[in-house]
Amino acid sequence: MLYLYSITDGPFTGTPPTYGYDADREEEQRHHHDLLPYIDDSPSSSPHLSSKSRSSRDTLSSGSLESSKSTELDLEKGLEMRKWVLSGILASEETYLSHLEALLLPMKPLKAAATTSQPVLTIPQIETIFFKVPELYEVHKEFYDGLLPRVQQWSHHQRVGDLFQKQASQLGVYRAFVDNYEVAVETAEKCCQANTQFAEISENLKVRSTKDLKDQSAKNSLETLLYKPVDRVTRSTLVLHDLLKHTPSSHPDHPLLQDALRISQNFLSSINEETTPRRQSMTVKKGENRQLLKDSFMVELVEGARKLRHVFLFTDLLLCAKLKKQIGGKSQQYDSKWYIPLSDLTFQNVDESEPLPIPQVPDEELDAMKVKISHIKSEIQREKRANKGSKVIDRLRKKLSEQESLLLLTSPSMALRVHNRNGKGYMFLMSSDYERAEWKETIREQQKKCFKSFSLTSMELQMLTNSCVKLQTVHHIPLTINKEGQEDESPGLHGFLNVIIHSASGLKQSLNLYCTLEVDSFGYFANKAKTRVYRYTTEPKWNEEFEIDLEGSQTLRLLCYEKSYNKTKQNKEDGDSTDRIIGKGQIPLDPQTLQGKDWQRTVIPMTGIEVKLSIKFTSREFSLKRMPSRKPMGVFGIKISTVTKREHSKVPYIVRQCLEEIERRGMEEVGIYRVSGVATDIQALKAAFDTNNKDVSVMMSEMDVNAIAGTLKLYFRELPEPLFTDDLYPNFAGGIALSDSVAKESCMLNLLLSLPEPNLVTFLFLLDHLKRVADKESINKMSLHNLATVFGPTLLRPAEKDSKIPTNPTQPISMGDSWSLEVMSQVQVLLYFLQLETIPTPDSKRQSILFSTEV
Repeated sequence: MLYLYSITDGPFTGTPPTYGYDADREEEQRHHHDLLPYIDDSPSSSPHLSSKSRSSRDTLSSGSLESSKSTELDLEKGLEMRKWVLSGILASEETYLSHLEALLLPMKPLKAAATTSQPVLTIPQIETIFFKVPELYEVHKEFYDGLLPRVQQWSHHQRVGDLFQKQASQLGVYRAFVDNYEVAVETAEKCCQANTQFAEISENLKVRSTKDLKDQSAKNSLETLLYKPVDRVTRSTLVLHDLLKHTPSSHPDHPLLQDALRISQNFLSSINEETTPRRQSMTVKKGENRQLLKDSFMVELVEGARKLRHVFLFTDLLLCAKLKKQIGGKSQQYDSKWYIPLSDLTFQNVDESEPLPIPQVPDEELDAMKVKISHIKSEIQREKRANKGSKVIDRLRKKLSEQESLLLLTSPSMALRVHNRNGKGYMFLMSSDYERAEWKETIREQQKKCFKSFSLTSMELQMLTNSCVKLQTVHHIPLTINKEGQEDESPGLHGFLNVIIHSASGLKQSLNLYCTLEVDSFGYFANKAKTRVYRYTTEPKWNEEFEIDLEGSQTLRLLCYEKSYNKTKQNKEDGDSTDRIIGKGQIPLDPQTLQGKDWQRTVIPMTGIEVKLSIKFTSREFSLKRMPSRKPMGVFGIKISTVTKREHSKVPYIVRQCLEEIERRGMEEVGIYRVSGVATDIQALKAAFDTNNKDVSVMMSEMDVNAIAGTLKLYFRELPEPLFTDDLYPNFAGGIALSDSVAKESCMLNLLLSLPEPNLVTFLFLLDHLKRVADKESINKMSLHNLATVFGPTLLRPAEKDSKIPTNPTQPISMGDSWSLEVMSQVQVLLYFLQLETIPTPDSKRQSILFSTEV
């Protein structure tokens, strides 16, 4: 539902200031800044108020006088605000009258033609379609003519209450119009189908240009214009309430406006009770039957295409709406796409054999969006530090919003299917099982209170959709990046988070349990780790440690599942496993709290159970350091040339052993190399390789394959110098940035063949393995780009923390921005080699190296 004075059909041409003289108004302005584009939030923008404030400061000094001055200023602010509210009403009235005039314009010629031998419409049809429109015009013309001179000759003592009281007393005309509205629309539709001449007229009704409407040739359909009075009914009560709030109780208008508001509220209530006897059709205040429980931006899959929607869960229905594009100064508005009464809603079951038709966006495109977002956020911070104009920052914020919206639209791939028992099914895409479970739980809980099915009329649906603008609690996209009221969005944490999942308590019965961890990155969540299943117990003790890579993360989520071993169970919802979520919880990743290097214990409470965790954070900057091992023997932290020389091998034993075990039983593991292995298992394997344990192969065969993958990644990450070497790293970063493909290939291959022999052979051995992993992408979900994202920084990240890729010295970039660019470059280098079908070896000496590798 929109405010009457938030002019939806054209902005108020002046720029009146407003004064937030009470907390309610300030809160309202924060939530509706888009609805009032012409209001300036600066209290000093009124010369009159500024001079008054200065003179008061000069003459008053005592505490009591200061208090008196404050009261006077508050009163004056309120009266000033009253003027601008009325100015907005006046401008809106002028636009509304132009719409009524556009409706009346074809009436006379249609009536005249009705008496001829070739009528367009009959007299009864005309009277039905345009029922009470002339009377409505007279009511509002009289109101406008009375209000205009009073606003033009404004003083704080000016009275307008009598005009509003009289207009409220004429609401009977609206009662008649609303009662006839559906019949009028249906009649118009039938007449359009039967008569092409009337169809042409009804689609091209010209609205008289007002000073607020710049478009001289504005055209509206008959249906659009017929809805204007219905919309007016829903808005009149709100604007009266707002005007009354800015009218002091001592003002002569106060009792008149109170009376007008009472009449309007009673009228609206009676309309709702008569048209919807089972429920209230509007949701504006607490206490009414239909209330908003939850809303969120979601991605809907419509005929294979991703569509951004705003979904509203009310106490009796689920409404899917589309946010209209704002043009000029128009207010935010929604179009309803569909709704399902909760009594008719089910979560659609999917047969196991049915594939999920979800179009996937290449990972490289998602990464490119992330880099753009990092760029723009850094630019905004630079502009703020340079105290540049707000126009520049506003433009950057708009670009940021566009990129965030695009990322939100393209990233989710987890289905939530809802179905209407009396109609079709719909599919939303989410990035998090946590979020999906949250929606299901809230809907199922509310369904226990909903018994009757119902349907909304077109008018009720439109009124409900209009109310969403005021009711929405989520105003920005995506939620975790642009939180309402945050001036400086938190950049989140970049680095590594070590998490130990200790145990769970509070279970009432023995279950087979496991946990998963999710963290957010650039506005959406992704699953990062999973514990083993603890079998049949009320007190599972996992004590498993995971290392999670953080990309601007702000929240850690934990989900606890009951494992289902029933392979024949049918009716899997959303094509998922039948594992059931027992509990879920989350904790904020606060940079202040996680600054120390020590482990911090915490408890995540869930419904009836608690899970104990320990967490430790290592910043990205600190993790960039490569530290050589102090141990004389071992393999971790030792130069690769030293290890291969000692072992008399071309490729280190640890690399060969890990790859062999992964190829034996990990090639079809979903998320291999991406899902974190248990840290304690990784440390045990590390110790075994370092002590040259002969039984390491037996030890590996008994371990989770993700721990083996984690051990391999840790080996490359702890090399004192990256596999691609510190010296050549800037050249690789420069070569991948070349735009000419021939020059790029020549540069990159020559650089690769310049690597020391052990580095080159080990890389080629690993490269061949990673390509075989990617061949199983349909099963393990690891594309070449996914693998490049995992291994790029591991193989290329330089030893020195200040080793950056070449940048334009005239455009300094922040640490976060630099990190994003550097990681992107590292990923692109590895991806380039992964995508090459063969690697030419022009040098005979090099060729002998490549083809005499006995491992």
